[in-house]
Amino acid sequence: MDINSASGNTMLTVREVSQLLHVHSNTLRRWSDQGVLKAYRIGPRGDRRFKPEDIAVLLLEQTREAAAGSRSMR
Repeated sequence: MDINSASGNTMLTVREVSQLLHVHSNTLRRWSDQGVLKAYRIGPRGDRRFKPEDIAVLLLEQTREAAAGSRSMR
């Protein structure tokens, strides 16, 4: 799955995002609970769904932090 191929109104499941980010599904749930990644609850069970643009923001923030960390180590 490619984050760029998802349309703006597509909501991704925990499984899809965990595969996309190469993290365990429990990590996503923890990030959601901690406010690191915004999740939207749907249905009577309260299943989590994620917007591709929120994932893109998370990846951008991580990239910026990594770049800033590598600059400070020089």
